[in-house]
Amino acid sequence: MKIEATLLTPETPIIKIKIGDKYYPKSTLTEENINIENSDAEKIISRHLITEGLVLLDTQMYFSTSKTVIFEIDEESVVMNFIYSSNVETKIEDLEGEKYSKENTHNIFYTDNFKASFTIPPFTQINYLSIILSKEFYYNIINEDWQLHEKFSRNILNKKSSYLTSKYLPFTPAIQWVTHEIKNCTRQGALKRIYIESKIKELLIYQLETLNTKPSVQENIDEEDYTKLLEAKKILDNDYRNTPTLPELSRLISLNEFKLKKGFKACFGTTVKSYIIKLRMEQAKELFQNKKATVSEVAYKCGYKDVSHFSAAFKSYYGFSPQKFKLNTDFLQFWLIGLSLLF
Repeated sequence: MKIEATLLTPETPIIKIKIGDKYYPKSTLTEENINIENSDAEKIISRHLITEGLVLLDTQMYFSTSKTVIFEIDEESVVMNFIYSSNVETKIEDLEGEKYSKENTHNIFYTDNFKASFTIPPFTQINYLSIILSKEFYYNIINEDWQLHEKFSRNILNKKSSYLTSKYLPFTPAIQWVTHEIKNCTRQGALKRIYIESKIKELLIYQLETLNTKPSVQENIDEEDYTKLLEAKKILDNDYRNTPTLPELSRLISLNEFKLKKGFKACFGTTVKSYIIKLRMEQAKELFQNKKATVSEVAYKCGYKDVSHFSAAFKSYYGFSPQKFKLNTDFLQFWLIGLSLLF
């Protein structure tokens, strides 16, 4: 399988990867990093995780003028796509979809020979995460006749390019968290391969759950209200420490409170309050895992003025106190360091 991405005018290779399409669970996961910058403050930063049957691309771009990128995959593949930027014009051969990208949305598609052009607007930070799987790799992490994706699987068997669902859908909190974990993975060697593959399986579960429940969830929400609900979610994502009250959020997006509460639950599977708690708890978990922070420091960084309130929320969410979680995390990190010294 060959995967290539090229920036036009001037023609600049960005990605050029060649891998086998077989599934080898013991094959190593290698990493490469691309960094292209020029004097006009234009940049391309791309991190690639590569093994047999799998390529993971985490790419960021910024240009001062409109640019076009050509992206190609020369063999059958299944792509789990996570888009963090809006207004990228997309043209894909033999695969009809939405013309412009929407921020914080995802989908899955199959193609037997992928060729697409992406026109990127100027002065816009572009970021996408794409997980490209060979057909064999895909069918090793999911049963080919699983009822949840029966139609999609039939298209794969018939070599018919298709999306799992007609529209890209917004990230759920679970998808947001797992993609964050993948982007920030620091494990090495065999542990990294095991970790990344487990996270891909986890993402696939969350994507299939979301994509297959989509029609009933949004059937009574019109496009205008849906856009406003996405904006509400974006406001919470950007600053979960100092979130607006429900009436304030309602005013910020110009949508009444009733529609905000009902629509948010319908689209994202959770209430506004529960979503804020989830964002704070996931940040707390990351701080405990990656930094030597005290409970009071984590509480403050997650938007809690009272440590006891934070501790109660943490215990309610995870089932044990932050003190116990911190102790277990410190022990696990010590054990992993010891384990890595044996190899």
